[in-house]
Order: sequence, then C-alpha cells, then structure tokens
Amino acid sequence: MTEITAALVKELREKSGAGMMDCKKALVENNGDIEASIDWLRAKGISKADKKAGRAAAEGLIAIAGAGHKAVVIELNSETDFVARNDAFQDLVRGIASVALTTDGTVEAVSAATYPASGKPVADTVKDAIATIGENMTLRRSAKLEVEHGVVATYIHNAAGDGIGKLGVLVALKSEGDKAVLTSIGRQVAMHIAATNPLAIRAEEVDAAVAERERNVFIEQARESGKPEAIIEKMVDGRMRKFFEEVALLSQAFVINPDLTVGAAVKEAEKEAGAKIEVVGMARLLLGEGVEKEETDFAAEVAAVAKG
Repeated sequence: MTEITAALVKELREKSGAGMMDCKKALVENNGDIEASIDWLRAKGISKADKKAGRAAAEGLIAIAGAGHKAVVIELNSETDFVARNDAFQDLVRGIASVALTTDGTVEAVSAATYPASGKPVADTVKDAIATIGENMTLRRSAKLEVEHGVVATYIHNAAGDGIGKLGVLVALKSEGDKAVLTSIGRQVAMHIAATNPLAIRAEEVDAAVAERERNVFIEQARESGKPEAIIEKMVDGRMRKFFEEVALLSQAFVINPDLTVGAAVKEAEKEAGAKIEVVGMARLLLGEGVEKEETDFAAEVAAVAKG
C-alpha cells in the first residue's frame, strides 16, 4: 500500500481545496492516487475540484499572428513577469509567432524554422536571447488553424501590446460568406471561448475518457441519495446532458447574448453573412496553464544565506 505522506496530503489539499483530514481519508481510500482521490472528494460533495487555471504561475507571453484564412497562437515562457515586460522579449515572441505562421504550427516545426532577424533556427535564437537577457525561456506550446474558405478569427485577452497578452484564442469558421461578418462573429465567439474554456466544439467531440470520468462521479453522487438504480440512471443521464451543454462550445449560453446558445448566434450571423457558417476549429492558450511555479519561503531563504 502506498504511504500517505504529509506531502501527498498537502498536494491533494492544494488541488481540491478540501480539508486535511478529508484529503488523508480520500488518499487512504484510493491508495494514494491523487486523481482518483479528487474524484472521490467530488463524489462525496467535499470538493468540486474545478480546474484552477488561476494557480498556474509560469510567466511569459502568448502571441498571435494571423493572415485571414489562417492564424497561429504560441506561448513563450520566461522565469519572471519582469522579463515579459521587456521590449526585446516582446519583439521575440511576436517574431516567433510570425515564423510559426509559415509552419504547420507544431512546437517542433516552429523551433526548427529560421528566425529572419538572426538567420538561425528559432530554438537557437531563443538560446541567444537567454544568454543576452539572462533568464531561462521556453517555447512551450503552439497551435495553428487554417481554412480554405472562411476566416480564422483571433482574440487576445489581457493584451500587453499588439498581438501579445496572457491568453490567446483562435476560431476557424468555414464559410463562403462575407469576410467582415465572419471576422466579427468569429471574434465574438473567440471572446466567449476565452471566458468559458469549452472542452470541445460539439458534445459528441468531448473526449470519451473525460465524459466517462464525469459519469462515474455522477453515479457515485447519485448513489449517495440511496435511490433505486433505475432512478439513479435517469438522474445521471440528466446530469450528463447538462454537463455536455456546459462544456461543448455550440451548446453553451453565448456570453455576449445569454438568450442564445453559441450555435444559435452563429446561425443568426449566417443571414448577414449570406452563407452557411460552420465552426471547424478552436485553440485556446492561457499563459502558464498546467504549470505550477515552485513556491519558496523568502524568509527561510534569507535565514539560510545569513547562516552562511
């Protein structure tokens, strides 16, 4: 059996927001498995265990470059926000985004592509910037969307300058309609995605493993009620329908007009665009998402230095 250490309990507490004793019990029940313990806490109603994007602490910038029918979004991390405010760093991240637009959008392809200002691969250009600026940097993520007919709309949230900020969104709309209308509705949908972070465009596209995990949590929650299995099944089916409505883009209530779903808003835009509009792709990068910065005790550090 896995040893339930204080560090393991602390990790679960930070991820779930539940109390120490509840966390320890959850870990004991699940043999130290953090993810299973989170689900156990959720099923018991002790923790919602929502994704805490706000806990992500990596610094740097998100950059977007677009050319109508295609666009790319990249994430270049730095160690401190101070460097992210540096003009040289901002020029670098914009430049990398422009280079990324000429590739297939994968980190590997972007890293290998030539950076015009240096004549070197992007990866080597970043290394040179590390030596110059004196802080580690990483090209962590990138994504590219392209349509043959239509537009790829973009949105930067918390902009730090032209095309750069803390969160970037791309939305690909396939349509023969008016480009100005497509760009307008596309930007609104991109803003919606920035706010809601949907898991997929359509309910049927939600990852099967994610859906199954939710179903299992709902089953355990429903069984707590003590109702018969037939009733529990109906309760779970209802909760799953609501889950899909909440996480699938087109079925979500449109943040700009909550009386409509996103799908309905796009449908209405077809009248003005003069053609059918299909949402065929989306990408959302939040700076530092999924990365935890190591927390340090400044007072302890000073004390250690003082002791020599």
